[in-house]
Amino acid sequence: MAWIYLMLAGLSEIVWAFGLKEAHGFSRLGWSLLTIAFLIVSFYLFARAMRKIPIGTAYAVFTGIGAAGTAIIGMLFLNESANLWKIISLIVLISGIIGLKLVDGGAKSDEKAGDA
Repeated sequence: MAWIYLMLAGLSEIVWAFGLKEAHGFSRLGWSLLTIAFLIVSFYLFARAMRKIPIGTAYAVFTGIGAAGTAIIGMLFLNESANLWKIISLIVLISGIIGLKLVDGGAKSDEKAGDA
């Protein structure tokens, strides 16, 4: 369950980062409220995940999901540049996130013992 919390925390980070951009310095109420709500949800889920996942792994995965997801959203919806090196870098980042999940045997065995 801890890994699900961590993935949801990372996805929530993407939402609040996008919302922060759209809030225009917190001058747009709806986007500002959405940003604050997802910021709270993101850190709550991140804290829940860290009950079972080591901090180094959890933080790397959390920020990696947020960074990769935000970069992809920027390229797809905000007309940010998308070049070969940027895409290769995102593939490397996502591969690293998957690698951390695969090699973190300690958290996996902890999850079997109980819920996050």
